[in-house]
Amino acid sequence: MSPSDPPPNNGFQPAQPQRWSLFHGFAHAVDNHAAHRELRAWGLLAMASLGVAGIFALLLALSRVPGSEKIFPWPVQFFEKGLVLHVILSFVVWFLSILGALTAMVTYRLSDGWPRWKGLGTIAIAGAAAATVLLFVPAWMDQGEASLNNYVPVIIDPIYYAGLIVLGLSLLAAVVRMFVNLIGRKGPLEPVTLSVVAAGLVYVLALACFALAWLEIAGDPSVTAMTPAINENLFWGGGHVLQFLNVGLLLTAWYILGGITLGRPLAHPTLMNWAVFLLLASSLAGPGLFVVFDAFSADQTAAFTNLQYLLAPPTLLLGLAGAITVLKRRSEGALAWDDPTFHCLVLSALVFATGGVLGLSVDGADTRTPAHYHGVIGGINLAFMGLFFGMFLPLLERGLKKTKSARTSVWLYAWGQVFHSLGLFWAGGYGAPRKVAGADQGIEALGAALGLYLMGVGALIAVIGGVMFIIMVTKALLKKF
Repeated sequence: MSPSDPPPNNGFQPAQPQRWSLFHGFAHAVDNHAAHRELRAWGLLAMASLGVAGIFALLLALSRVPGSEKIFPWPVQFFEKGLVLHVILSFVVWFLSILGALTAMVTYRLSDGWPRWKGLGTIAIAGAAAATVLLFVPAWMDQGEASLNNYVPVIIDPIYYAGLIVLGLSLLAAVVRMFVNLIGRKGPLEPVTLSVVAAGLVYVLALACFALAWLEIAGDPSVTAMTPAINENLFWGGGHVLQFLNVGLLLTAWYILGGITLGRPLAHPTLMNWAVFLLLASSLAGPGLFVVFDAFSADQTAAFTNLQYLLAPPTLLLGLAGAITVLKRRSEGALAWDDPTFHCLVLSALVFATGGVLGLSVDGADTRTPAHYHGVIGGINLAFMGLFFGMFLPLLERGLKKTKSARTSVWLYAWGQVFHSLGLFWAGGYGAPRKVAGADQGIEALGAALGLYLMGVGALIAVIGGVMFIIMVTKALLKKF
């Protein structure tokens, strides 16, 4: 055979060129009633928590607009308790519901559709739903004192603490089931599965930090009752580790959205694996800080604070690689601008980056701090919206038909969050304090007032987009076949 002769055709040749698909491997694994039931349940819990959180977000923003207290007779402690409910639903229950959905999806992939310890999935969902109700009861019954501590704010009431414990154990059940099916797995350990497994490990590390903090508090005879200061100590370390979980979920969502809309991996799988490894390795420091430093000391507090800088390398690694992939795909042909999932990917990165830039100027005392984390959280939320549009609903064979409405909801939410964050940042630059509302803010500078007005407008726009998203997704989840 001469060098110019074609090679012999000894193997199978497909009739059509084969296209890489991230979606279809998972679609095969969850193609059964049990998997669909779990995904729907996690989706409905996510929509319920996000919907109630959105209502409180709008009311809280209105309560911060100067002069609003003269129009609306806000209940006593409305802002404080409303803020606790908004944060716990939008920043804890909503995020953990996404972890639950991804964990279920990966568990079925690892087991090729037949998971072991199947009952833990039902326990996890039922427990998380019950926990959400328990978290809401104290505020509804006007019980307890609001503790506006960082990361996991609290209403100091036994029912609320019971809700937190049940929620934590419920998600732990889902993660444990995933680990069980990882052993002797039947499905591949590709980047999405590996990243969700890593997220599960980070979640366990966060729970370990909460447990270590509680053991220190319970062993202190001077502690006779829960106070805001004690809650700050209890949730400070684990709350920081939860940020690694949130970023891990974000990176997973970006990789999924890119794979679905670009027809190729958002980044080389090896690079994605390295980003996940960096994130997991950094979060391992969390429990270790309880060994290296005295619990709740200034040194330990500073060490947990400085952990946030380790979030940047994996995020930048995947973000820059993803941007290169998008630009390369654009040079080869048109991008999927008709797909709301692609809009979620692009806007998520932009809004997240906006929040990150604003974070360079925060000092914790004024509204520049919530400006930073509303931008960052807004970017993560947009990625999760994309998961519903591009992954969860299609897996359930409930994909949206009206993509124009979906795109509109995404853009409204994105721009609303940008205005909301910029307004808070503007007001904070004039000294507007955080965690207070109405006349208690002591707003005198015109610049601060204008910033808060912009914040209110942004919140309204974001809520409109969020409501559209929730209605569309909820209708799809509840649709009967």
